[in-house]
Amino acid sequence: MRRTVFRSAFRTSSWPVSWLGACIGLAVAMVFAAAAAQAQLVPGTMDVHWNEGAQNCKASPQPPLQVHAYNAQTYILRENLCSTFEAPFMYLLIGSTKALLIDTGDVADPNEMPLERTVMQLLPGEGTAKLALLVVHTHRHLDHRAGDGQFARLANVEVVGFDIDSVRRYYKFTDWPGGTAQIELGGRTIDAIPTPGHNETEVSFYDRNTGLFFSGDFLMPGRLLIDDARADLASAQRAAAFVKDRPVSYVLGGHIEMDARGELFPWESQYHPHERALPMTKDDLLALPAAVGSFNGFYTTSGKFVMINSIRILIALAVLMVVALIAIGFLLVRFVRRRRARKLQAGSAR
Repeated sequence: MRRTVFRSAFRTSSWPVSWLGACIGLAVAMVFAAAAAQAQLVPGTMDVHWNEGAQNCKASPQPPLQVHAYNAQTYILRENLCSTFEAPFMYLLIGSTKALLIDTGDVADPNEMPLERTVMQLLPGEGTAKLALLVVHTHRHLDHRAGDGQFARLANVEVVGFDIDSVRRYYKFTDWPGGTAQIELGGRTIDAIPTPGHNETEVSFYDRNTGLFFSGDFLMPGRLLIDDARADLASAQRAAAFVKDRPVSYVLGGHIEMDARGELFPWESQYHPHERALPMTKDDLLALPAAVGSFNGFYTTSGKFVMINSIRILIALAVLMVVALIAIGFLLVRFVRRRRARKLQAGSAR
């Protein structure tokens, strides 16, 4: 009886049709909302050819720093390969009340690398009216913070510490690596997302105005050096969840280590002919959890991702060297003993 009544009600009632129509309407509304959000992003250009360095840097002097204007309030800076093989990228984001500099590169000497002078020239205002500047880091490795000292004593400039305690304290991360924090630049909000794994202090940044996601060494067109695979996987999942329903124009990392074919340049190379473009995509970020999930703990390639735990590889090589030395020593001792035995036998035969 209940089945008959239910079937009759289902056939005669219009609620399934209404429900289906509502779902279709909601889906259409979400598509239009996503398109509207994408359309509202402040546009910019990645039409830039980065300096390739040189095969002989002494014979081919290079400008130490290259600056690309993504738009009037967003600048991408890169240290030249001839100044440092790391050739790190730095990012300057300008708001109405404050500017944000992400990373300070690998060269400390302002005479060799005029980072502070270049950044301050890009900021609006003069003298005491110069726009305030906040300096942060994607992580504590030296090639992302060596230039901190150039900004340390400047008025109206704050440099956030690079150690884990300073990072957690500044962003008020009480459940690290959970949660996100916001940096307000005046009409421009930057989200800070903990992404440890490459390094325990790693933080990525998302600019709501442009849709740019700044990923440091967590994700870049190069070697993804993973110190903690479990933390890196959790970070990849967290970052993918963060961008899932947000517009992403480009994912911009800390280095380029690949050519246009996806082949890695030799380690410490100061010459990058036919270098791959810097930007990665939202799809790359969404694909990262599966790639990191396949990491074997030593060296793994998965699609365009090359994942390495250099510490484990060095330990494994060291163990192999020790085993090889022991084996060589054992064979050498055995050889000497046999030779002595043969001499003794020869002597007794006489």
